Amino acid sequence: MRAVPARQHPGIVHLGLSNFHRAHQAVHTAAALDAADGPWGVLGVAPRSTAVADAMVAQDLRYAVVEISPAGERAVVPAVHTGVRVAAREPDAVLAALSAPGTRIVSLTVTEHGYTLDPVTGGLDLDHPGVRADLRGDAAPGTAIGLVARGLLHRARAGAAPVTVLSCDNLLGNGDTTARLVHGFAHAMAQAEREELTAYLAGVTFPNSMVDRIVPATTDATRAAAARLTGVDDAVPVPAEPFSMWALEDRFAAGRPAWESAGRGVPGAVFTDDVAGYELLKLRLLNGTHSLLAYLGALAGQDLIPGAMAHPAVRAAAERVLHDEYRPTVPVPAGVDIDAYAARLVERWSNTALGHRTRQVGSDGSLKLAQRVPGPAAEHVAAGRMPHHLALTVAAWLACVAPPPGYDPGPHAAAMHEPARERLAATATGPAADHVRAACALLGGEPGPGFADRVTDLFIVLTRHGVDDAVAEAAGGRTAA
Repeated sequence: MRAVPARQHPGIVHLGLSNFHRAHQAVHTAAALDAADGPWGVLGVAPRSTAVADAMVAQDLRYAVVEISPAGERAVVPAVHTGVRVAAREPDAVLAALSAPGTRIVSLTVTEHGYTLDPVTGGLDLDHPGVRADLRGDAAPGTAIGLVARGLLHRARAGAAPVTVLSCDNLLGNGDTTARLVHGFAHAMAQAEREELTAYLAGVTFPNSMVDRIVPATTDATRAAAARLTGVDDAVPVPAEPFSMWALEDRFAAGRPAWESAGRGVPGAVFTDDVAGYELLKLRLLNGTHSLLAYLGALAGQDLIPGAMAHPAVRAAAERVLHDEYRPTVPVPAGVDIDAYAARLVERWSNTALGHRTRQVGSDGSLKLAQRVPGPAAEHVAAGRMPHHLALTVAAWLACVAPPPGYDPGPHAAAMHEPARERLAATATGPAADHVRAACALLGGEPGPGFADRVTDLFIVLTRHGVDDAVAEAAGGRTAA
């Protein structure tokens, strides 16, 4: 593998070396650099795990993105990373990179969980142990928001120009949310630090963005495909679907790559003032339906999302929640063909060659569903309609991560990561209605009268009679006995 081209100076520091970053932003940045030169190399920062970082160093920072579909496979090598760091291992080097004069964009792909967000208040979770430690500042920052805030404070003290902080995670209003959290961190700092950082933040921009690509976990099959397609052994290739979409606000404090340029198999990014419309389109139609597929699929014994789509009752529920409950709540952005978009979603979920696992999609549900279910559910309830399949989504999530005594949700549900699992388990042995209300409280509260009761009905059917009966119950709009 050849060395990184000299033109690619590290103008972007990206927090997170996840598969998603490496198959989405990295590929779009490679296409941008093909179209227009610039100082837009990416320094990738892994929070704690050394596996991907060390493997990339051993491979001259190269890896393959293996695009997989029923039509075949192809490999793309983005080659935009100029270096990698591990924040827990090299904290001083990471802070130095964040404060370097050449850094113009600090971007993040740290998952919803990584923002240390209080789901009830929508602000920074000041009781989080990591946040408290980062505010004290007596050790290297351990949270993403702490790292960003401390890095910006270093820039302020070094006299470095303001930068853009670009969230690339599935949070509604992710730029606004990140700005709120960073400002919240600054407000909680000691007075002298607070004043320095707050003054500097006046020049920092936090554009909203929407990112969309299905990127499963890497497997031995991915490695075999990468070797077959590239002729090189690759320890950390990334599997991905061919589809990719990116919508952003064009608010950059110190320039940006030509991300609107198409290439490397991806279309150009869309720069728009209506990122909120694209966010709702994706978070509700894609992510919201994806969650229901994952939870019902796992409970039906399906390891993979395509397997869930092949289960007739699960597919029927997914199509109902997509078309009847999510779609009516989304104002369609100009230029988007909503019928074609919805049809493409069904194709993407049915991609048997890709193998996205239900346990991966279903993980961190308490954080994900808080972004996806309460808003549209409240709209329906306020209009006098009960969103039965949104209620089924909550019921299926709860059955997966905090089932009642005597109910076995199966190995795929048990493998889901859920930060609230222990908290939810505390109410699982009591009445189902109390258990459901505790779950709704974690998602931000009941979105309207009767919703928690409907979740309870479906939870009882699901855990006593199974997936098919619960789907029939939701479709029939009845109350469980």
